[in-house]
Amino acid sequence: MPLISDGFLFMTLLYDWLKTAAKAQGNSKALVYRDNYLSWRGLLHRVDRRAQEFKAMGIKEGAWVGLMLGNVPDFVILALALSKLNAAVVPIDPTTGSRELELILAAAPLRALVTRPRGSEGSINAAGPTGNSRARPGRTTGQMPAVTGEEVPEIRRRLQGTLLTCSVFKRPNPDVGLNPLAVMFTADSLGDPKGVLRAVDKVQAAVENVIEALDIASDTRILTAVPLFHAYGWDLGLLPTLLTGATMYLEEEISARRVAKLLREHSIDLLPGTPTMYAELSRLPTAKPLKIKKARYLSSGSRLELEVAQSFTDRFAIKLISCYHTTEIGVIALDRTAKTQSSVGKAIGGVELRITDGAGSKLTSNKEGLVWVKSASLSPMSIGPFKDEAVAASRDQLVPIGEIDEGGWFRTGDLGKLDRTGKLFLTGREDDVVKVEGKRVALGEVEGCLESFPKVKAAQARVVTDPMSGAMVVARVVTMATCQAEEIIDHCARNLAPYKVPRRIEFCDQI
Repeated sequence: MPLISDGFLFMTLLYDWLKTAAKAQGNSKALVYRDNYLSWRGLLHRVDRRAQEFKAMGIKEGAWVGLMLGNVPDFVILALALSKLNAAVVPIDPTTGSRELELILAAAPLRALVTRPRGSEGSINAAGPTGNSRARPGRTTGQMPAVTGEEVPEIRRRLQGTLLTCSVFKRPNPDVGLNPLAVMFTADSLGDPKGVLRAVDKVQAAVENVIEALDIASDTRILTAVPLFHAYGWDLGLLPTLLTGATMYLEEEISARRVAKLLREHSIDLLPGTPTMYAELSRLPTAKPLKIKKARYLSSGSRLELEVAQSFTDRFAIKLISCYHTTEIGVIALDRTAKTQSSVGKAIGGVELRITDGAGSKLTSNKEGLVWVKSASLSPMSIGPFKDEAVAASRDQLVPIGEIDEGGWFRTGDLGKLDRTGKLFLTGREDDVVKVEGKRVALGEVEGCLESFPKVKAAQARVVTDPMSGAMVVARVVTMATCQAEEIIDHCARNLAPYKVPRRIEFCDQI
């Protein structure tokens, strides 16, 4: 267990796991990417070098450092190097739009930010890590928030032997009452970035729950094609690999053909995936049954349609396991038997579930209501650029969506029901948050962005789901002047993350 210092848990947990695995596994494969791999000893050596480099830049204990990278070995190496320095890792989606990046930088006081060449440097220079956003009632506008300050990096340096740039800012360590191991960003009920502070003890509880539920061991082969900057990839890929000494195969470009090849060539037995990924895999003309014992192929991020699950099983001879996961808690429930695709299964060990009505009273079996979760892995707090009354609960006795009540129960914002055997069935949301490509999208945010376009008078966004092609955002708009759908989509692409951009524009006279 980690040590105690000045009232805070030490954040070297990930680095401690790395040292233990390196001692036990030695030259065994730790990380495989394309045609290259790192042994556990090799990984430890590279991490130590990067930690020295970060230290020379002035990054110390308690600093928050952003990693704006995809699924590449550098992400893993840098995250572990920061762990050695007791610094918090802040993973950021490299496809994040300029507006959302400003909100993230306003919420998270970063000491440094690592990016790829030309990766959002214009946005960083414009806002600086102290850029502020004006709180506004209701939905977002889709416009760049007002910036009240500008700060130039004191150091901007290429990391040795890479094309990565590390921008270091003159920032004091954040004083939020908690030293997190990581800050994982998701979206709140209005679609704005919310940073979930992952404390060391919570991270340890989450990964131990997952390892026990999925029987992960040192001989497990994990393919992480879902993003490491997303809590799902972090919790089901990086963390169990480090604690058990398993082998992680990294894939950055999600191609069904590429993923299928990795599954077959490396006998992958643990795969965190999404319904869209499995739908694409099941459409491959070359798909053949996989002869893999104890295969645990998880599906999370959105509803797993029966058609997708059955098609994948028919082609690959492996049953998909529905998984319920949140950034605040980690894995909540699994359908370990893979017998009921319409259910996300039962709560895993260390997690409690309850369903209540709108007044907070517990409901009996098969009654739909609000989904609440309690666990030792529940993150105690989160940060955001601002609070908004619009996310408040409809009744005074309930805490807002995404917060914790006095009894330690977390209000997920999901609607669902428990059957008599304890299986959870998710039926919808309390708010307008939906899942696209496994990521949260607030439809109000998309509508606000659409209505900020000068030629659009009113807009309405919705999600259309096809069992085999997945979910996509579609918008209906009322225009004030003649315009093309491409103009509106281009406007959204400049202000929203790619997965939030409407794939189709439908023109109408009124909404």
